[in-house]
Amino acid sequence: MADPSEPGARASPAPASGASELSFEAALDRLEAIVDRLEGGELPLEDSLASFEEGVRLSRALSEQLGSAERRVERLLKEGGQLLARPLEDSGEGS
Repeated sequence: MADPSEPGARASPAPASGASELSFEAALDRLEAIVDRLEGGELPLEDSLASFEEGVRLSRALSEQLGSAERRVERLLKEGGQLLARPLEDSGEGS
């Protein structure tokens, strides 16, 4: 079986639900690999289109996961009905 990261390898589109089944990190790695292949310019048009479609699905899924994580953090920070903005601690300060 050919390595899909090779320039001449045919891209196999993932199933529509594939993006939602991957962890955030795995989906991000997959998206980065797709971008690298597309930037290489070696794929035939149909494979480029299939890869682009998969990349769009992955990008949307990643965006949804980030939005969900942001909402969870905001809920955790709410105290007394108000959202409290707290600066992140810089590990280099205060030492």
